Amino acid sequence: MTPLTLKRLYVVFTIRSVWLVTEDLLKRAYELGFKYERDYRNCAQCTYAAVRDVLGIGSDDVFKAAYGLSGGSASLGTGNCGAYSGGILAISSKYGRKRLTDERTTTTRELSRKLYERFVDEYGSCICHDIQRRIFGRTFDLWDPKDREEFEKAGGHIDKCPSVVGKAAKWVTEILLDAEKANP
Repeated sequence: MTPLTLKRLYVVFTIRSVWLVTEDLLKRAYELGFKYERDYRNCAQCTYAAVRDVLGIGSDDVFKAAYGLSGGSASLGTGNCGAYSGGILAISSKYGRKRLTDERTTTTRELSRKLYERFVDEYGSCICHDIQRRIFGRTFDLWDPKDREEFEKAGGHIDKCPSVVGKAAKWVTEILLDAEKANP
């Protein structure tokens, strides 16, 4: 083999290896997001935790701060989906500014917009009740005990919301990996 052939083989091998590692990370992000939401609840925290555990970014303080964002903020359903909010927290943990006096960049907003577009493509919205309507055929008042029971019976924490969280964790991981490749 000539040195040029070896170089081409190395490049192909490297590209395939990177692709396989990336696919493994995306699969792991989905699986962790799904498992965390199914087993522990809180879509915002579970999305954030899955991305944090796969990519090693973020902090316990941000995880803690995500708590009130679940269920469309305070479990009201009228705000952004908690998985979407947790995803933005993960993106901001990597690319957000640290102090008010730090220079503002557009990176966090650009990457957050990519996540927004994924939610709109998949669910038609990033609003919790809109996503509920899409996956359940109706919305739920999670503060009403009877409605909460119906939500659970319909698979709320068996497969419906865990799937949303899994997808969000996968999308955020992919967005962050792509950003890192573009600007190492």
